[in-house]
Amino acid sequence: MKPHSRAPQRSKSTVSPQQKPTAKPEILYDDEYIVVLAKPAGLLTLPDRFDETLPNLRMMLKEKYGEIYVVHRIDRETSGVMIFCKTAEAHKTLSEQFETRSIRKIYHAIAQGRFEQDELAIDIPLQADPARPGLMSPSVRGKESLTKVRVVKRFRMATLLECELITGRQHQIRVHTAAIGHPLLIDKDYGGLEEFLLSSVKRKYNVGKHQEEKPLMSRTTLHAFSLEFQHPATQESMRFEAPYPKDFKALLQTLEKYASYKQFTFEKNAASEETRDWEEFL
Repeated sequence: MKPHSRAPQRSKSTVSPQQKPTAKPEILYDDEYIVVLAKPAGLLTLPDRFDETLPNLRMMLKEKYGEIYVVHRIDRETSGVMIFCKTAEAHKTLSEQFETRSIRKIYHAIAQGRFEQDELAIDIPLQADPARPGLMSPSVRGKESLTKVRVVKRFRMATLLECELITGRQHQIRVHTAAIGHPLLIDKDYGGLEEFLLSSVKRKYNVGKHQEEKPLMSRTTLHAFSLEFQHPATQESMRFEAPYPKDFKALLQTLEKYASYKQFTFEKNAASEETRDWEEFL
């Protein structure tokens, strides 16, 4: 058989060093019905289709608790709060809450550029991208998709957003922010950067001789910040927050220090005054 006539083979999923989890899941709450945790970036929710040996939350939790039920997922590169169930009944109850959209899901995202509006509802239908398997795209033929966005903090070239998922489509926040011209700051699949370097905002930044600058962050700038729901057994209203991981916090601190919006405004005004003075002198 000639090489060009061979059937294509699927390659096993690989994980780059930047995608590997650098921390263990942090248990936020645990009882006989549910377990709530903070997932580190780089960790799968479910076993990989091509390599089941890759670390994943379901496997870890089964080893710790025995039977475990997955209620929802977040992407491998996304960090943040998740809930799992220990009983089939609890799983059924919480799944119904997700289906009826009674669970409140808040994400924090760092997007490119400065949002002009303080609040915005992004109502754009989404479908599987026919040209890029595994990704999504806006389409009038897609499923209803609604994200409510609120500005938390503006920086010189980026904005920290609070995003409430009303629906829960795959990559919803990533596609919605990209669709309105503000892709996530780091998101190579939807128009963002591949990584963020300190030298991109710090003036006169010098890397040591024979050294290569390491990125401050090299994964999607998205964090599942909080989850609010009713306990499946007690019906008690519960809300949990996942603290920012180190890379997300470091990126925000860097933007605040070297690319603050107020500082940029002052420098811009100062530059305008200098220009006027120069014009008057001429």
